[in-house]
Amino acid sequence: MPSNGQRLTPLEMLAKLVSFDTESSKSNLALIAFVEGYLQSWNIPFVRVPNTEGDKATLYATIGPQDRGGVVLSGHTDVVPVAGQAWTSDPFTLRVENGRAYGRGAVDMKAFDALALALVPEFLAANLKTPIHIMLSYDEETTCLGVVDAIRRLGADLPRPKAVIVGEPTMLEVVDAHKSISTFTTTVHGFEAHSSKPYLGASAVMTAAELVCELNRIGDEMMERGDPTGRFDPPYTTVHVGVIAGGNARNILAKACEFRWEFRGVPGQDIEEIPLRLERFARDVALKRLNRFGEFGRIETQLEVNVPGLAPDPGSDAEVLALGLVGRNHTQTVPFATEGGHFQAAGIPTVVCGPGSIDQAHQPDEYIALEQLEAGAAFMRRLAARCAEA
Repeated sequence: MPSNGQRLTPLEMLAKLVSFDTESSKSNLALIAFVEGYLQSWNIPFVRVPNTEGDKATLYATIGPQDRGGVVLSGHTDVVPVAGQAWTSDPFTLRVENGRAYGRGAVDMKAFDALALALVPEFLAANLKTPIHIMLSYDEETTCLGVVDAIRRLGADLPRPKAVIVGEPTMLEVVDAHKSISTFTTTVHGFEAHSSKPYLGASAVMTAAELVCELNRIGDEMMERGDPTGRFDPPYTTVHVGVIAGGNARNILAKACEFRWEFRGVPGQDIEEIPLRLERFARDVALKRLNRFGEFGRIETQLEVNVPGLAPDPGSDAEVLALGLVGRNHTQTVPFATEGGHFQAAGIPTVVCGPGSIDQAHQPDEYIALEQLEAGAAFMRRLAARCAEA
């Protein structure tokens, strides 16, 4: 093992990672280059998986044997924006005060990334029999797609891991289930005319309102259908319209109207059901009304993000491992989505478990409690001890 590698404590590593402004709209390559240099100082092999545009990348590194799959510690490098938030100090300079470390991404989720990286020297010293892989992704906060290209390579030119631990903040509780998220934009195209003679045109706003009402009806049905597992809050698939905009004046039939909507599905929810039902309603009801006075308009719905849910997998390698590391005998659910569903969809046992509380994420003065950072380091050390066993 090289002895001249760069050594940083978890807090020092966290300060370094927070110093990179990796808001999802920006590149993460400066952070990735820093991590690559750090790994090179320890002779750790890694693979960079760039996006199509070449301005972002996922990094996959392996500590220990290179000829077999091990345990993936998966974390994202992007953070949510700070614009419009009232921060007490520079969000990209870690501030340690009153037992807390403040900074954008401090808990979501650069703390987990920092722990995995800072403990690389200890992983090396443990003489691992089962490798520990570190995967750092991008765009988790927007699409959750930054990890997909790297996952496709697992079992191809990269060893297929035995288990994945996604380190989102769960207070180090083991999470084995979360909902899926699918987001859409629906655009209604109408035809402008004076509102005193509506037969001369078609109102995109009026048709959009019909479509939103149909989503309301579908949402009510999802509520009645409920969640067979009884583990989620709320205990059903939710349907929500968050933004709607259209029209130019009260007395003009609107030429266009757009609304952005989503659904968050419980495990087992058919991700095609809700968009297909809206499509049928649009074709059979809304479009006919839109064009009742002539072929004036059309309706288009575009899928933007489709994040698969994480379904319970009792007794999986990931669940057994993580429960043993945290000393628990039961799993939990969370209301937010993660990259974990992509790993599970690829057939890799996956759980979510990381330090800190999601309650502090995305807020001004985001922080992680130092005791949680210490608990996370202990978690990593127990993992190394486990992976050093035959």
